[in-house]
Amino acid sequence: MWKKILAVALLITAFGSFAEKKIPLENFVKFSEFGSVKISPKGDYLAATTVRDGKQVLVVLQRDTMKLINVVQFDGDKEQVGGYNWVSKDRLVLQKTYMRGAYTQPSYHGELLGVNADGSKSQYLMGHKAGGKSLGASSKADALRASSLVLDPLVHDDNYFLAEVHPWLRKSGADRHSTVYLVDVYTGKRRKVTRSPAFNAQYITDGNGEVRFSVSSNDYIDQEVYKRDVETGEWTKFNNSFKHLSKITPRVIVDGEDNAMFVTASEDGAPIGLYKIDFEKNSVELVSKDPVVNIRNVYGNEKDGKIYAVEYENGYPAYEFVDGKALLSKRLKGLLQALPGHQVQIVSSTPDELFQIVIAYNDRNPGDYYIMHPDEKTGKPKIQYLFSARSWINPDLMASTRPVKYTTRDGIEINGYLTVPKGKAEKNLPLIVMPHGGPHGPRDYWGFDPEAQMLASRGLAVLKVNFRGSGGYGPAFEKSGHGKWGTEIQYDIIDGTKYLIDQGIADKNNICIMGASFGGYSALMSPIIEPDLYKCAVGVVGVYDLPLMFKEGDVQERRSGDKYLKAVLGQNVALQESMSPSYNIDKLKVPVLIAHGGMDQRAPIEQAESLIAALEKEDHPYEYLLFEKEGHGFYLEKNRLKYFKRVLKFLGKHIDF
Repeated sequence: MWKKILAVALLITAFGSFAEKKIPLENFVKFSEFGSVKISPKGDYLAATTVRDGKQVLVVLQRDTMKLINVVQFDGDKEQVGGYNWVSKDRLVLQKTYMRGAYTQPSYHGELLGVNADGSKSQYLMGHKAGGKSLGASSKADALRASSLVLDPLVHDDNYFLAEVHPWLRKSGADRHSTVYLVDVYTGKRRKVTRSPAFNAQYITDGNGEVRFSVSSNDYIDQEVYKRDVETGEWTKFNNSFKHLSKITPRVIVDGEDNAMFVTASEDGAPIGLYKIDFEKNSVELVSKDPVVNIRNVYGNEKDGKIYAVEYENGYPAYEFVDGKALLSKRLKGLLQALPGHQVQIVSSTPDELFQIVIAYNDRNPGDYYIMHPDEKTGKPKIQYLFSARSWINPDLMASTRPVKYTTRDGIEINGYLTVPKGKAEKNLPLIVMPHGGPHGPRDYWGFDPEAQMLASRGLAVLKVNFRGSGGYGPAFEKSGHGKWGTEIQYDIIDGTKYLIDQGIADKNNICIMGASFGGYSALMSPIIEPDLYKCAVGVVGVYDLPLMFKEGDVQERRSGDKYLKAVLGQNVALQESMSPSYNIDKLKVPVLIAHGGMDQRAPIEQAESLIAALEKEDHPYEYLLFEKEGHGFYLEKNRLKYFKRVLKFLGKHIDF
């Protein structure tokens, strides 16, 4: 850790104390230095993603010497490395993604590349460059969009992996069945293993790499559970005992039992827990569940498939050790003790359990990576620091984030997070309320958030609210926000703001609201509902005209997206207009900053134009920041920096901090 101590000493020498010198904004916009760290099956190599010249690449290191032996990157300006898997002791399969500006992250179109750890034998294995039409695509154009994913890397087999191929679905009448193939890791030659028994399939394999079970849905609502006969390849549907379960996700085959699997699922709308489904007994057994929040992560032993721990986050993250006697449970407990004040996750492990890659993070630390491995002399496991996700971030200079909880006007308990500037007491603070996107599915978690830390570094407190309709608290809680975008969801945000005022934490005369996507919608809608509560609003890649969502953007283009919009917004246009900022500017009192991406497909530019037209019609003050080549979020560092500077300048005009 001497490097960190030296870095802090140099920082103090060069810049003086934190009070004398603000942390550069550049520190909060830079890409992570390292991410997605994985160890090879035999423990010989480490791989990690990093960014070079604005594009994500994959680096491969010799584990024992930490010597760089290979960098995998694509030549095109818009092409970069996405997700990846080790598929043998020394070979990787990685996704090729494209920075096309349509989404916050680069998009993936089904191309898989195989390459050895040392860079040799590079070969496209799936996708249109692998030869002929892409699997799951009816034309070369669709081949760019069909999705090929690694289902099972088969790390005990050096020659093959299992891939699942999902077809391009935006065409009406498109076949929505997916297919599983056995793929040669060197040539891409493949053999069909099975076709999904129904649409939207999720698969799970056993320890021998056989596809055993599938959870599917033909209507995007009701799920069907299937078991596959390995000998005949036939699928059999089992649903009698599972009708009370929803949101079913297969996790792992029960060790030694061909007729049982562990799944995460919700029981009658409650938070998602861990269950054992036994097909022979036609039974469902609860293994673990929290009364408030969903399971966030499930941790399994890669050697035998047993689940040893589950992770929840009701406020701060915590573990329940399903198998406390398992070796990895004991190691995880030891790591939590060795790295106090951090949440620790085992992110990669060799099948023989000799090596584990660990990340330790908290609200002030973006993450440090460690490797746990046997000591050469004693054979006992020891932990060794590898590198940090963002080495330029000094946790000692960052703000703290804590959970908050309050009761809404109609008696609902809402959870959220409050970030308080370093060195500031929780009293009369200038406040930024920052609703998350979605709204259905995402939620806010405890941890390091660059945007919240940026605001806190300038003296602003930040409130995040997991309003009703948020994900993470069970399907019933999520569904309770359907049809309530402009009403109860906004009341929850407003009530959270008033709670901090009533507690004396927030200065009622120095509060603004800002957010992205649905958060951008809320940044405009909440001040419309409560005109005197906020002093300004910042809407980022937001939706402001709800009827327009049925006509423009990529959500309505898909069958599932159309069903989603009808479910969460209804089909009453007058009601949609009543919940749309663009139709209610006459009720708005605060100045507005709008930031948008010209290539946004999720909340297309027409959304920003609708709001601007409404603001100009009412002669309402606003500022506009357009990034013509960005999508649903600002990806390039230079654009994020420009955005942060503009936000701070705008906030400084309307509140004191």
